[in-house]
Order: sequence, then C-alpha cells, then structure tokens
Amino acid sequence: VQLQAFGGGLVQAGGSLRLSCAASGRTFSMYTVGWFRQTPGKEREFVAGISWSGGGNTYYADSVKGRFTISRDNAKNTVYLQMNSLKFEDTAVYYCAADPPGPNDVLVRYDEYDYWGQGTQVTVSS
Repeated sequence: VQLQAFGGGLVQAGGSLRLSCAASGRTFSMYTVGWFRQTPGKEREFVAGISWSGGGNTYYADSVKGRFTISRDNAKNTVYLQMNSLKFEDTAVYYCAADPPGPNDVLVRYDEYDYWGQGTQVTVSS
C-alpha cells in the first residue's frame, strides 16, 4: 500500500488544520492507521491511531486527547486527522503509517508499522 499525507501548513495557535492520508490499495480498510509526528533531534512520536477492527477503534496520545480526532473514510481510502486548538508545541512534521491486520490493532510504536507516507509540515505560530 502507498500512502500520501497532505494538509499541513502554517496556522496560529488556537487554530485548526485537517490532515489527510490517502492510500492506494483496495484492502486499505483492513489496515490499522496511525499518525506520528517528529521534530528535529527527537524520535518519531505517536499521535493517534485508528484500528481496522471494531468499526475503527481510536486511540490518542495524552498530549492531543480532546483536541485531535482521527477518522477514516474507507470509501475514499483516506484517513483524516482533525487538529483543533493547536498549540506551538504541535509544530512538527506529521506522518501517516499503516499496518496490515494482525492480532494487535492498537499500535503506538513507529516500528510496528510497515508502510509510511511522506511527511507534511505543520507549523503553529504562537
């Protein structure tokens, strides 16, 4: 599966952005998808994930709970990350990742994902 992330940009603190992760492949609905972010000198950090099972269970890093929402539109082979109440510390390159169905559909480590899209830069001005 090939992933393409887009939707990043420059936004003021308190503002919103919606990132999209578009995928090729007819079985994308069966993949667990995650969003990660990375800043220079730091490891890639888990942000949010949506499983393939259970109608798409969602889970979030504590730092974004209540502000970010992950969702998927299987008809469009796309996963979204709605980011509200953005903070300066949300500034990063955001990546989407996908993993085929397996016994565990709660994946929060970057090395658990097989497929990655290119990053999209999100910059929040204070």
